[in-house]
Amino acid sequence: MKILIAGSGKVGTTLTRQLSAEGYDLTLIDTNSSVLEQSLERYDVMAVHGNCAAMETLKEAGVEKADLLIAVTNADEMNLLCSMTAHGVNPRLHTIARIRNPEYTDQIYEMRNVFALSLSVNPERQAAMEIEQLLKYPGFLKREAFAKGRVEIVELKVKPGSPLCNVALSDLNSIIGCKVLVCTVLRKGLAAAPDGNFILCEGDRIFVTATTNTLTTLLKNLGIITHKVRRVMICGGSRISYYLAERLLKSGINVQIIEQNYNRCLELANLLPQACIVHGDASNQVLLTSEGLESSDALVTLTGLDELNMIISLYGNACGIPQVITKVGHLENNDLLDSLSLGSVICPKDLCSNTIVRYVRAMKKQEGAALTIHSIADGQAEAIEFMVDDQTLHCGEPLKAIHLKRNVLIACIIHGSRTEIPAGDSVFSLGDTLIIVSVSSQVIYQLNDIFEA
Repeated sequence: MKILIAGSGKVGTTLTRQLSAEGYDLTLIDTNSSVLEQSLERYDVMAVHGNCAAMETLKEAGVEKADLLIAVTNADEMNLLCSMTAHGVNPRLHTIARIRNPEYTDQIYEMRNVFALSLSVNPERQAAMEIEQLLKYPGFLKREAFAKGRVEIVELKVKPGSPLCNVALSDLNSIIGCKVLVCTVLRKGLAAAPDGNFILCEGDRIFVTATTNTLTTLLKNLGIITHKVRRVMICGGSRISYYLAERLLKSGINVQIIEQNYNRCLELANLLPQACIVHGDASNQVLLTSEGLESSDALVTLTGLDELNMIISLYGNACGIPQVITKVGHLENNDLLDSLSLGSVICPKDLCSNTIVRYVRAMKKQEGAALTIHSIADGQAEAIEFMVDDQTLHCGEPLKAIHLKRNVLIACIIHGSRTEIPAGDSVFSLGDTLIIVSVSSQVIYQLNDIFEA
């Protein structure tokens, strides 16, 4: 499959890394020659220097023979124009554009045909939705939904004194009083696919498959105190802050935004009249205290600087804020992030990239393609949802008799309205839905890819 990526910023670079590793034919387009040279040195790609919205540049990049164009420049208008121009040259072309301006949100959805868009992505809006979900269950670091919200993979950290310390996974269900499956463990920055003999240790980050209706029980039996979020302090008046505040206010949650730029404060006050907008430096401890940080149920750091977000989050944790959520621009320093008390960590560009990668894979393998794909464990594992069809191997066989590829497991089976955390005697049948977790670099495109030949 031939793919053009217009824009080699943070999202473009992340996509280049992911898609080149999967063997796609990539051509990058950017006006910054130095950025293109860096990509050429690191990845097996082609590059074209020029304006991605110009027909001449697109033709030079091979748009007439391309299957997909991904426009992720920093300008929404440029992404739209690039998509429209490319589709005009090649009408069979699939197009994806990053659209970030809140003013365009509804308009783009309603006018996708006009703009010749197969898919539009908004990383800031995605991040806001992710944060909102985390605020509903403060005990979890991350949540990924499957089976239309009936099953989730949640991330927990084994803290000092936790009842999970030094526990074998085979004994886990008896300790927590509900049936779950630990599908991945992240220890010292490395992901592992554990078996029943695996012993949990303090500091482990574990990824647990559970039905949605057992999440509250899981937290309660682990002694993790949950609370209803009523007041949220947001540091930074970014686009994510706007999207998040809008959603929280509709849920009846009090929102306070601290922003250093006075003009941006005025904009937010106009856009969010129900929110409390504070003009000031969110890194100032005196200001945070005077604005009631310690009485907040949650602290969300959304400034444009990773370092500042980390510092404020560390201070929030030191003050005993029940829930802290930290935005970072990249997750390359996983060991460092894991060693700090940053609470939940959100990376918008990774959320955006994962959405696009899911679309690309679905294009490549239409028949039997994954229904849902989520990257977990800092990108070292994938959780994938498949439908069992008439081409699926081993239907009706007990799982204990099936040989799966190394570091692959079946985390959940959905039989119509019934959801099962599987055991050795479990079987799947035509029409069932399976959630697969793969802790490896091997890409799983179809369900049969999980079985040993």
